[in-house]
Amino acid sequence: MSAPPQVFQLAQVPLSCHSFNASNDRLVVSLSSNDAVIYESQDGEWKPQETLAEHDKTITSIDWGRLTNRIVTCSQDRNAYVWTEVPDPTSPRRLVWKPTLVLLRINRAATYVRWSPKEDKFAVASGDRAIAICSFDSENDWWVSKLLKKPIRSTVLSVDWHPNNVLLAAGSADNKARVLSAYIKDVDKRPTPTVWGDKLPFNTVCGEYGNPTGGWVHSVGFSPSGDVLAFASHDSSITYDIHVRTSSLPFVTLTWTSEEGLIAAGHDCQPTLFKGSAHNGWKIIASLDDASASGSVGRSSVGRLNNEAFNRFKNADSRGATAQSGGDLFTVHQNTITSVRPYTVGADGSVSRVSTSGVDGRLVIWQVSGGVPAVAALTGRIGGMHLR
Repeated sequence: MSAPPQVFQLAQVPLSCHSFNASNDRLVVSLSSNDAVIYESQDGEWKPQETLAEHDKTITSIDWGRLTNRIVTCSQDRNAYVWTEVPDPTSPRRLVWKPTLVLLRINRAATYVRWSPKEDKFAVASGDRAIAICSFDSENDWWVSKLLKKPIRSTVLSVDWHPNNVLLAAGSADNKARVLSAYIKDVDKRPTPTVWGDKLPFNTVCGEYGNPTGGWVHSVGFSPSGDVLAFASHDSSITYDIHVRTSSLPFVTLTWTSEEGLIAAGHDCQPTLFKGSAHNGWKIIASLDDASASGSVGRSSVGRLNNEAFNRFKNADSRGATAQSGGDLFTVHQNTITSVRPYTVGADGSVSRVSTSGVDGRLVIWQVSGGVPAVAALTGRIGGMHLR
């Protein structure tokens, strides 16, 4: 039996996104406001330490670089800032966070941001039907961007970097997941060939995938090897070698835990583990919130994963009932999970714990390993592409 989840009530307002530092003893979150708050772990609790206040509209995404210790934030104000911890001029023994504005060149809200694996550049998705690939210009001492535009036709909702630091996956409201080249000549070395191709000038479209029923692509993710792409759509599906439709409410966030499994979460208020292979197929293995798996007050079988949240949603729609009119949900999170991220990563890249944040203001750390059988490595086809 896995260890029970660690639950922290950080706020009484929604947590739109979160990110940990390299040692997992500090955390930065957006409380669905213009500011980001840094928390520090003290005696088993998370205590607010500092506020990053520079944006003038709601922060939509945050990423804390584990190699460089830099934080990048983006917002509906169409801006991004890179935050660097430096000595306070008035008290050198004290450290403060210094913001640097990024020249994004977008005309709509920034929606999502992620550092590249080497953290020498980052990608900012936007409502401008474009993705800004940002790198540091040492001569002018600022961050500049190049825009990925074609063939994106609507708001980009999520991005994820390939391990080679060049390829970028993007999911958007035009119902497509794409793999694009974000190669920058003066920053990147020429990448070695991958299953996505070998000639990768900037804005090369290496793949474009949808699903049979359409729906916004809320989240995308490369597997640890980079050979497999998975994406979550608004039709309550996960797509990789096959289109896995579920009866739950839509997933809005996902992260791979190994080459054979991933965690997806969203409006059903609980993280769900998928495992499989091209030979054996993909399927839901368990909810991390399941009583038999986590020791928490949850559902006892995978077959009942969606019942509680779905019935609340249906009642609210048909009867005008509020979400809480029947009492608390039988899940740790009491509202939509907005973000799931790796928390403990092994030397082989496997993830043994993940963290989630939600509209209920909670941060939860879940045990992934333990009690879940391994399956064969993935081969075959993923969302219409060949794996090798």
